[in-house]
Amino acid sequence: MPRLSSGLVIAGAYAQKLRKTAFAQLRDAVREGVLKSSDVAYWIAQLNRFLYEVLVEDLRIDKGDAVRIMVDYEVSPGRISWKLETLRIEVFRRVPDEEVRRVLESRIPAAEAIMTGIVAYSVERLGETEDGDVVVALKLGDREVGALVLTPIDQEFAFIKKAAVVEPSPSIVERQRVPLNGKTIEEALRDNISILTTAARYVSDEEARRVYEVIKRRVVPTAVVERVAEEE
Repeated sequence: MPRLSSGLVIAGAYAQKLRKTAFAQLRDAVREGVLKSSDVAYWIAQLNRFLYEVLVEDLRIDKGDAVRIMVDYEVSPGRISWKLETLRIEVFRRVPDEEVRRVLESRIPAAEAIMTGIVAYSVERLGETEDGDVVVALKLGDREVGALVLTPIDQEFAFIKKAAVVEPSPSIVERQRVPLNGKTIEEALRDNISILTTAARYVSDEEARRVYEVIKRRVVPTAVVERVAEEE
């Protein structure tokens, strides 16, 4: 079934983009006489009338917001049937210029410190691998942005086999020692979190995400044992 898509476009131009795309997709149908140009114009106008109600009247979008609209359709002689159950609308709201300017003015004085400083990742143990390595998640706020796998050695230090970070800059860290000094792996890693910045090798987003997923898949699921009460 064919699909009409606006692509990512500012809200003030979605109607024109859908009309232009529809005519391009249906030129063969017009050439073959299944549809007339006036038919295409009529049915796309009907769709745009409905979209106006949804986007402007209900969602109250601004013309400067960005939208992406997709809907499947069928063609029959003289008619385009919009399959509205497939309609998908994505809205990306515009941030006012004043807000962007305010944020920049507050951040720029600290720009050098931010760009050259240590990223303050938090850590959370995810579990262990089949061979006893420890897998730890890296977080920025509530977002998980990376993972690493470590090997504890004689309670003296942990050896980072590999770490992958996808935000804020995709990177990989390999073969780094983290002294334990009587602390848990998580505590020691927090105290030495700078190693994930200073020893980073910056890579493409695709490579970082691939390694990140590989590390996470190494975690062995923990079995859940439920106690079943004996019948009296």
